Amino acid sequence: MQAVTGTRGQYDRMLFGAVMLLAGIGVVMVYSSSSVVALTTYGDPSYFMKRQILWLLLGLAAMLTLMRVDHAVLANKQVVLLLLIVTLALLIATFLPGVGRTINGARRWIRLGGLTFQPAELMKFTLVVYLSSYISSKGERIRDLQQGLMPAFVLTGLFLGLTLLQPDFGTVMAMGIIVFVLLFAGGARVLHLGGLVLAVAPLAAAAVALKAYRLRRVLAFLDPWADPQGAGHQIVQSYVAFGSGGVLGRGLGEGRQKLLFLPERHSDFIYAVIGEELGLWGAALVLLLFGVILWRGLRIARNAQGFTRLLAVGITMLISVQALINMAVVTGMMPTKGIALPLVSYGGSALVVTLAATGVLLNISRETV
Repeated sequence: MQAVTGTRGQYDRMLFGAVMLLAGIGVVMVYSSSSVVALTTYGDPSYFMKRQILWLLLGLAAMLTLMRVDHAVLANKQVVLLLLIVTLALLIATFLPGVGRTINGARRWIRLGGLTFQPAELMKFTLVVYLSSYISSKGERIRDLQQGLMPAFVLTGLFLGLTLLQPDFGTVMAMGIIVFVLLFAGGARVLHLGGLVLAVAPLAAAAVALKAYRLRRVLAFLDPWADPQGAGHQIVQSYVAFGSGGVLGRGLGEGRQKLLFLPERHSDFIYAVIGEELGLWGAALVLLLFGVILWRGLRIARNAQGFTRLLAVGITMLISVQALINMAVVTGMMPTKGIALPLVSYGGSALVVTLAATGVLLNISRETV
């Protein structure tokens, strides 16, 4: 693949290629995994694929735009404030009758005509931008608990608290990891970060224990075969998909678990469909492509400074942490959570925001590669 060039230098060709390959795999696998349910529900086997392509085009437009707009604009305090205000308003809007949309008991979406938007996806990017700007502006003062760390922690807690109320525990957990990494990369004391983790841990445990469906997921993770038709059904069906795929897979489009056996087959558990139809090699290829994104993103960050370095770390972790959690859940290494596979799973707002964030990372690469 030829490098995409710009006036300041080359974009990172390997990062660009990995992202495009994952997005392409996503379109193909969304169609393969959703065609049966789309036909039975909407009478059109390409129903979900058409929407995925639409969101992909919007995401590519955002990515190409941000590849050419100087990323330094995101360090502007007015831009950061605007992002925070808009994101906060959208998160609150999910709770407003007639505005927010409830799906499976969760109020995470806002209806936009015939499409829906999930504000929590924008929240992820907004927090990365805010923390990168805040930490870089504090400098050595970030090592001070009260003057450096706590203000960032309080504002971050507000956004994550609203997300938890939707409820979306998986996103909160993923963002907690990303926030920790950003603060560590920004120079916060390990002792302070450890203390904050210890303070939050009981709250996280309570959030799991006080919600019966979360507790069932944990128990199903420990022994999914104890309730294979109930709480353990999803992960058991995922095991069956991977097991029947073997090394080479059943063949593209030939999977059986997607035939209304495996829940969330085209969204959260699309990696299981990949494992069944494309086998170990297909699953390994997807893992390798995310590894390339992690490698190139951290390489870009290593060669940058200040705000730019933190922004590169944050965007890289935004993609990599979610991918790692999703694949860990689908392979049974973590309890089931509602975390999609970035760039691959069906989901419009997630795809657009991820591609837009990638555009920023590629823009940074022009100065560091």
